[in-house]
Amino acid sequence: MNYQQFFADRIADLRREGRYRVFADLERQAGSFPTAKNYRDDNVHDVTVWCSNDYLGMGQHPKVLEAMCEAVQRCGAGAGGTRNISGTNHYHVLLEEELSGWNRKEAALLFNSGYVANQTTLSTLGNQIPNLHIFSDALNHNSMIEGIRQCKAQRHIFKHNDVEDLERLLASVDADAPKLVAFESVYSMDGDIAPLARICDVAEKFNAMTYCDEVHAVGMYGDSGSGVCERDGVLDRITIVQGTLAKAIGVVGGYIAASKTLTDFVRSFGPGFIFSSALPPAIAAGALASIRYLKNHNDIRERHQERAATLKQRLTAAGIPLLPSVCHIVPVMVGDAVLCKQASDDLLRRHNIYVQPINYPTVPKGTERLRLTPTPLHDDAMMDRLMAAIVDVWGQLGIRKAA
Repeated sequence: MNYQQFFADRIADLRREGRYRVFADLERQAGSFPTAKNYRDDNVHDVTVWCSNDYLGMGQHPKVLEAMCEAVQRCGAGAGGTRNISGTNHYHVLLEEELSGWNRKEAALLFNSGYVANQTTLSTLGNQIPNLHIFSDALNHNSMIEGIRQCKAQRHIFKHNDVEDLERLLASVDADAPKLVAFESVYSMDGDIAPLARICDVAEKFNAMTYCDEVHAVGMYGDSGSGVCERDGVLDRITIVQGTLAKAIGVVGGYIAASKTLTDFVRSFGPGFIFSSALPPAIAAGALASIRYLKNHNDIRERHQERAATLKQRLTAAGIPLLPSVCHIVPVMVGDAVLCKQASDDLLRRHNIYVQPINYPTVPKGTERLRLTPTPLHDDAMMDRLMAAIVDVWGQLGIRKAA
């Protein structure tokens, strides 16, 4: 077999389908989010980023930067090993205490990413609990899917946000068998939110544990910002809350929050935790500062929701097709992979606006889109420039408008 030719042919297929991913060479500018430097064509361009998952700009916040710099000076760069060997730093302990209290749970456990948190926790539970049945929403993130695939549990997929289908599947399983229902709160590609209370009702009816991925809600919903579970008053009904430190918190890492025994169980049996080097102390310190700030500044969340609502209204008025998002995510529909990539390229090259195209396999074929994420720091002038640019590109490329 000609291995290199095989690799080249597969990449060529992606290019023909318009699904080849090109990374924009960006340099974030501390203190000037959401602007960045874009290195392209042997030049440097000032661009405005409209697709960052740093949803609240906390990755640039002075208190976060100050905390990280102080931690580097105190502790150095790395953690020194896995948590089991020498890598547990006092900042890790403080952050886990903060996360458990924030989510009203007895304990929390840090991971190197939200992906690893999902994959490790779900696979560990599935491998260790005899005859476990896991019920997974059809649109769950790849990290949840992979965690479930990599374990011995019997898998059941229920229709997206369909509580009746979930109940039907739960009823089909032995009443005495252990069960876990896995779902997200905010689904980041379509911008819809799970009916958390109704899912809890059904799970409790069948004595099933609940596992809620709050990755795209952490910091942004609820009076103290812990997520939609807090906003909807179901935190005490969720067995395991999973989240990330890499989006609204502004740094990197993931976590779960649950009972002491369950958290200790994953800590003791989860390979993705046991064999991974710990987060650098500075990362934990930055996350800790970010969470403490966000807990006491609901005005940031209010501004965030206003920005998203305003952008949706303006795009709708201009005839730009949107999915009916009920959260801070604004999915602009294109429906063609090649056009989606071209629209992204034109916005960047002609208007210095960066929005990454979202194509298959992240979303189904035929539903390609630009996923806009307005932040509290996108002002009216930035929004004016975005609107003018999108209207121009839609006209130049002949992209379908809303009926």
